[in-house]
Amino acid sequence: MAVITGAGGGIGRAACLRLASEGASIVAVDLDETALSETAELVFGAGAAVHSVIADVGDSSQVQQYVDEAVASFGGIDLLFNNAGIMGQVAPLEELDEHVFDDLFRINIKSVWLGMRCVKSAMEARGGGAIINTASAAGLTATPTLFGYGASKHAVVGMTKTAAVEMAHLNIRVNCICPGIVETSMIRKIEDQSVSIGVVVSADEFKNSYNQRAPLGRYVRPTEVAALLAFLGSDEASMITGESSVIDGGFLHS
Repeated sequence: MAVITGAGGGIGRAACLRLASEGASIVAVDLDETALSETAELVFGAGAAVHSVIADVGDSSQVQQYVDEAVASFGGIDLLFNNAGIMGQVAPLEELDEHVFDDLFRINIKSVWLGMRCVKSAMEARGGGAIINTASAAGLTATPTLFGYGASKHAVVGMTKTAAVEMAHLNIRVNCICPGIVETSMIRKIEDQSVSIGVVVSADEFKNSYNQRAPLGRYVRPTEVAALLAFLGSDEASMITGESSVIDGGFLHS
């Protein structure tokens, strides 16, 4: 049984469908009711049991609510994919809006902590489980013009390592996935904002520049992130914890 936050987005939806294809029951969580409904219909159409929860993942009571509903609906939680996140703003650090910075930390950091905190007892009762947090390649390197986003993802990497050590005695494994640029609506926003502040002259220039640097020459597909998630959440990864798994076509090595 898997709980997936940010289930209405590209990575979250792909994750729901991948885990559903492997027989998991899904609790899909998102604040966007329309996108969440579309994901739930796809999961149900794939033949999997699905329960949707509209929730603000930065609010502790609503995080506890999705955990409680997951346990009530399916008897327990085996996997939590802490995936909800926002991009924030493309801007030099001195121009980053303070409210945007606060939102980045609330959604990209606090929600991850709350998810791990609230799911811990449910997984302990189950005899263990797997938590996978969505970080980013931006959490492992410098991110000019994405100051707040990069900082938030560095924090996710750090929290993952500490949680993995704290929860190991409960047989709860904690890892994070660090994607490079993924072909989702978020990258469209980054491309557009990069054009608006003059980093590049067009979205095509942004994409071509990235693809020329990445050895495998393209953006990551959401289904590829979902495949990595499925492995990390499986028994085949039973001795992997505290790791930051990069999936970026070799970008960080170029």
